[in-house]
Order: sequence, then C-alpha cells, then structure tokens
Amino acid sequence: MTVLIRDDPTVVHVALGARSYDIVIGRGLLDSLGARIAASRPGAKAVIVTDDNVARYHLEPAEAALRHAGVASSRVIVPAGEASKSYRVFEQVCEAVIASRIERGDLAIALGGGVIGDLTGFVAAVVRRGLDYVQVPTTLLADVDSSVGGKTAIDSAHGKNLVGAFHQPILVLADTALLDTLPEREFRAGYAELVKYGLLGDADFFAWLEKNWREVFTGGNSSGSSARDRAIAESCRAKAAIVARDERETGDRALLNLGHTFGHALEAACGFSDRLLHGEAISAGMALAFEFSARRQGLLPMAEAKRAIRHLAEVGLPTRLQDIPGPLPSVDQLMDLIAQDKKVKRGMLTFILVRGIGAAFIEAGVDTREVRVFLSEKLAER
Repeated sequence: MTVLIRDDPTVVHVALGARSYDIVIGRGLLDSLGARIAASRPGAKAVIVTDDNVARYHLEPAEAALRHAGVASSRVIVPAGEASKSYRVFEQVCEAVIASRIERGDLAIALGGGVIGDLTGFVAAVVRRGLDYVQVPTTLLADVDSSVGGKTAIDSAHGKNLVGAFHQPILVLADTALLDTLPEREFRAGYAELVKYGLLGDADFFAWLEKNWREVFTGGNSSGSSARDRAIAESCRAKAAIVARDERETGDRALLNLGHTFGHALEAACGFSDRLLHGEAISAGMALAFEFSARRQGLLPMAEAKRAIRHLAEVGLPTRLQDIPGPLPSVDQLMDLIAQDKKVKRGMLTFILVRGIGAAFIEAGVDTREVRVFLSEKLAER
C-alpha cells in the first residue's frame, strides 16, 4: 500500500535554529505518519506511547501507517489520566522503551493528549541521554498547547509539572479528524487553552472566536472543519512565535500561563482528578485573573473583564469557584498551592495580569495580601 502525504495541510514552523520543527495541521494526516518519519529519519525504529483510551481508537491506524512506510514499531500503553504523570509510570515507560531496544537514532511517538505528550517527551529527554520524538496530539488541548514548545514534565506531590525538562519534538502532526472521537467535555476543556491565545495577545482572534466558536466545536462539516482548523492554526502560530522568542521561559513565554497560577492551584486542590479537568481549571483561572486585574488592580474596566468571562461561560466552561463541584480548601491552603507555582522567584508571586482582552503582561512581585483578600472574597461567594 502506498501512503500519500496530503499536500494541503497548514504548516506552522517553530523557528528554533537546529531544534526547529513543523506543526502540520489538517484532517486525515495520521495515514502520513510513517511516510513523514521515514523521510526524516530513514531506517529509524519507533516506540509509540499512548494510553488505554486513545489506543482503542487510534493505535492500530498509527501502527499501520508506520508499517506501510517500513518503520518498525513497538507500543507502550499506560492508564489514561493525570495519574500517569507520576514517578512510578515514568519509570515503567522508561524501562519499557529501553526493553524495546530503542537506540539513540530511533524515536518515540507521543500518541495522545497532554498527559501522554508531557510524559513521553520527558522519557525521550532522558532515555539514552535523549531521543527524538514526534507529537501526535489527539485532544484539542494538546493540539494548541502541550504538543508545541518542548515543555515536558511529570507531577510532584507538591504540584503539577514540577519535574521535567525542555525537549523539543522533531514534528507535531495535528490530525484534526482525531478530535471527532473526543468527548464533548474534553473538547470544551481544550477550548480554554485555545481561546487563551486571543485573551492574552490577539483581540481580533478573540472577537472571531466569539462569533465562530460553535463552528469550531462542530467541526464535522466543511465549514466547521475549516473553522476548527483555522482556530488551531492561529493558536499554534501564536505559541510558535512566543516559543521562538523565549524557548526556556525566561521572559515572554510566561504569558502563555495566563490563568495558570490560579488554575494549577485549583487543579491541585481537586487532586488532579476528573472533578476538574486541566482546561476547566485554566478557564476558572483566566476568569479569576481578569477579575483580579479589574477589581483588585484597577487595570481594566470591569465590563471588559466581564466580556471575557461571559464568553468562557457561554461555551460551558467554569468561571466561578462555585462552578467547581465538591469542597475547596481554605484560603491558606490555596495560597500554599500558589506558592509552589513555577513562576515564583525569590519567594515573590508572579502573575499574568491583563490590561484588556489581548493585552496580557507579566507582573512580578504581586502583593500576596491582595491575592489572599481576593481569594477570600471568592471563596465566600460559594
């Protein structure tokens, strides 16, 4: 069987010198996976790392694409969910990759969402002192966020993504047809990371999403597919530009953490469980960041903040603490979780605040008392 590489996908280049790579976006691209790998790494073997949910839908087609291109492959399947970003599962995957006789000239393939991408990327960063790897995202969140930029990590008992490395993939293959099997809640959670790019730096993109988000969600017909692909491509272009300027998050790249300081604390408070998905936590975190910027910092009119929050609520994402099911910890406990944020420097809190839609900025040394008062008020509203 001859595998044809489609000639009509959107290609976004991530310009990082010797570590540059392409994000290839479009429907029906999974069939070209083997041909693309064979062309860029002739003779290389591959190990596919995926989870048991994704494996049911996409593992055999991925293996077939590799086989048809003459790429030998093996598989490692882990349980689905954030719990797989653990020391225990990381060790298991490392040992499985080594046992599969993958050499330094071979590569790993992350077939899955953000958990699989983060885990596989970190395994690739350390096994045999560094393997190449390819990201094949299967969720909207991974398409627009975790598959791009080379951040890899597992979680610590102290917080999310605290053990990891920067390790860039050699290719991101974003087959948007894979999103057709995604549960609606997962797609909606991924949309939070997509709309983030409009909220932090592109007011026109946000306005376009306000008008077209339903087509982005539908994605099944030609107009919906076009809107979905366009939204993903615009998000990837925005992230690629920021990553190219600041690969290791020493400056502008921190802007991509809009909503994450509050959001990661809420995610940890919910035990990194299905009670609050990552994208849902980021939605609530962005709503809090906009309200905090307006109400406590006076950086923008409250009406502007409410516009952003209203859109998140309209698509069905959580925007208030009372939208999060179950109990939440005290303000002291939330502040302890915030203090573990990776942007903390010399014990001082750094937040991504906003002066308006599309106008985020990095604020170092945010007054802890202001954050505490704000969170106390929000908890009292529950």
